[in-house]
Amino acid sequence: MFRIFNQRKQVKIQWLQDPNQSSVDNLNNIRHEASRHYRKKKKKEYLKVKIDERETNSKIKKMRDLSRGINDFKKGYQPITNTVRVKRMIRI
Repeated sequence: MFRIFNQRKQVKIQWLQDPNQSSVDNLNNIRHEASRHYRKKKKKEYLKVKIDERETNSKIKKMRDLSRGINDFKKGYQPITNTVRVKRMIRI
């Protein structure tokens, strides 16, 4: 974890000292790698918490919450679309 952070810091210092195109590209690549690393870490923590919730629901026999949680995992991300209906009024 600290390796990526230190590497990003060193590349940024290099870029500040010599702002050419290769140092900019290098900095962007390191930033992208660091962002991906932290995003994966956050996702693992989130999944660990959700799995622990499912285990406790199973142990204390909360079947409704357990089945809802399992279905959420199976379905994955489902975006909700908000539609607005407009009624046209006809004037006579």
